[in-house]
Amino acid sequence: MKKILIIRFSSIGDIVLTTPVVRCLKQQLGAEIHYLTKQQFLPLLEANPHIDRIFTIKKNVSEVLPDLRSEGYDHVVDLHKNLRTLQVRLGLLGGAKWRSFDKLNFEKWLLTALKINRLPKVHIVDRYLAAASLLGIKNDGQGLDFFTSEPHLSSPIPYPPYLAVAIGAQFQTKRLPTAKIVKICQQLHQPVVLLGGNEEAAEGEIIAAQSGNHVTNLCGKLSLQASAEVLRRASLVITHDTGMMHIAAAFQQKILSIWGNTVPALGMAPYYGTANPDQNTSFEVEGLSCRPCSKIGHQTCPKGHFRCMNEQDIEKIVRQATL
Repeated sequence: MKKILIIRFSSIGDIVLTTPVVRCLKQQLGAEIHYLTKQQFLPLLEANPHIDRIFTIKKNVSEVLPDLRSEGYDHVVDLHKNLRTLQVRLGLLGGAKWRSFDKLNFEKWLLTALKINRLPKVHIVDRYLAAASLLGIKNDGQGLDFFTSEPHLSSPIPYPPYLAVAIGAQFQTKRLPTAKIVKICQQLHQPVVLLGGNEEAAEGEIIAAQSGNHVTNLCGKLSLQASAEVLRRASLVITHDTGMMHIAAAFQQKILSIWGNTVPALGMAPYYGTANPDQNTSFEVEGLSCRPCSKIGHQTCPKGHFRCMNEQDIEKIVRQATL
């Protein structure tokens, strides 16, 4: 049996996107799979039956290097490829065969800075899988995994059917303005559950108060596992380009994804696998010469107009949600 270490330190969506690699290595090779990530992202992985052991760090890889060295890995699959993973590679003192993926940073820079698209039409999941393909695995086509370990939610939610609206994102330029989320929620005629972290709790209260009694704000009230369970039970998920979008895709959910400064062409659209139907509808403001302005996002629009979100067709989103 091979012993394989997979490395991805952050963030929510990126870690969920590595789960096909985890599953294929476990099921196709029967390997012992270990995973290294940041401590805050442990809830994403701890219920995954394909992972035998998880190592976490708070700040520095030196926290776990002695334990990693003692494992005697046959292979390391580096799905982050940054300074920290280089420190792990140097700290393991050889022995393990190292695989990493192509981050395509130059191609991403061409697209965001010069609007020249030289990116291959390959999803990042397939690039992750390519990094591990030399170990003898193939894409099984089953899409992403997310395993919940909280059968009971600590906060009440409406009984299905309801719509889940994930209002958050790490960067403001990935998020619809609050007033536009309110307009969407006001026009939805079935129960709506708002999802987000502590940072979105106040905004969620505003949206719920202005939208109507059919909207329940659970922002800041649920654990990550519980939020995932809400996504799993929903009849439809409306979300920005964020981690909640990828968790919803792991449940093969119908998704309406709303894109601001980022674009699906960067390779991060909802991923359903080749064996499952694509359930995503993307909403973008086409024809903007400034878009995409970043591969991740900004806290304010670099141009000041924020047209990529201010000009989103709210009526079209609502019509699609009510089909």
